Amino acid sequence: MTNNPSSQNTSQEAEKETAAGEEQAVQQDISRKTDKKEKQQRKREEKRSRPRLRIFPIWLRIIVITIFAAAAFIIGLMIGFAVLGDGSPLDVLRLETWQHIIDIVNKTE
Repeated sequence: MTNNPSSQNTSQEAEKETAAGEEQAVQQDISRKTDKKEKQQRKREEKRSRPRLRIFPIWLRIIVITIFAAAAFIIGLMIGFAVLGDGSPLDVLRLETWQHIIDIVNKTE
């Protein structure tokens, strides 16, 4: 191998170019991160400034859940009265049935 001064210069220049390229890549990565942080900050500020629009309001959710819970309770009573008690499922909705159950619990004759 010969020590050619021109080949040493080109290798030094190549090293400088790769170092400059790496430095530029690091700068771009840093600028991307700062841009991303700035976008996230703007989104947070926009969310804070405007009220949230609910499609299904909370008061309506409470009403719907209450209705579903009542329906599930009644269906459960009907199934239990018909299957376990060998009665008619619609008898559970009659007042006389509940009065009879209360009388049994209180041992009133």
